[in-house]
Amino acid sequence: MDFKAALSEKAHLINQALDAYLPPELAPPVVIHQAMRYSVLSGGKRLRPALVLGAAEAVGGRAEAVLPAACGIELIHCYSLVHDDLPAMDDDDLRRGRPTTHKVFGEAIAILAGDALLTLGFELLARAGLEADVSPVDALKVVREVAVAAGTEGMVGGQVLDIKSSEAGAPAELVKEIHRRKTAALFVAAVRTGAILARASEEALAALTRFGMNFGLAFQITDDILDVVGKEDRMGKRAGSDARQKKLTYPAIFGLAAARERAKAAAMEAVAAIEGFGSAAAFLRGAAEFILTRDY
Repeated sequence: MDFKAALSEKAHLINQALDAYLPPELAPPVVIHQAMRYSVLSGGKRLRPALVLGAAEAVGGRAEAVLPAACGIELIHCYSLVHDDLPAMDDDDLRRGRPTTHKVFGEAIAILAGDALLTLGFELLARAGLEADVSPVDALKVVREVAVAAGTEGMVGGQVLDIKSSEAGAPAELVKEIHRRKTAALFVAAVRTGAILARASEEALAALTRFGMNFGLAFQITDDILDVVGKEDRMGKRAGSDARQKKLTYPAIFGLAAARERAKAAAMEAVAAIEGFGSAAAFLRGAAEFILTRDY
């Protein structure tokens, strides 16, 4: 499989759907809808929603049938980026090659835009459950799992640990826990969402959970490496911010060489987890292999 071509095809489908699901730019109150669309439709790999589609396909489902859920997860991811970029958080002024949302619309509107994206994300997850050919229990399970992954047990909790560990000089064993919560949890939720809505078996869900966790760890370790060695014109954001903020990362704790080895090991574990899925999981395998070679 040409993974980059397959990802581009899925991203195109997702972008069209996001454009349709987001409120029109001129709908009142205009400024919040402009900020939401600016935050979401500014590019990005669309990897999380693409994995929702890929996981559904891996268990015999159709990508189009889980598209609302995929877009819901992408909106939740975009909300997290808007809030992470704020001065009180990571204080970044560049995202996806453009000024961050708070630089364009101000901090108050950026906060509200993030809130609105999070809320709309869960609306789309509920819509996906209503439209999918699944039981009400499975529809609710998807909403609950994404909520847990986005909350204090997942993304929000990881961000708290990230902030507090940099302040307190936390021990090195915390780095994996930060990555598990801050990044891997939403990847796990993405693949499980696609699989649940495609009526996957418990055995398949367990395998995809292992895939998502290892994929997420490999992704974040690679992201940390790129913050050290990556080029800003490729990444679309400032390099070196982790070091400036004394973040707890694999390169900072273990060095670049060891971080690369850990990323490779996690990616291989992800591939091994879905060995029994055959050609249906080609996109997921390609995604894990892409992580090790990406430069953005």
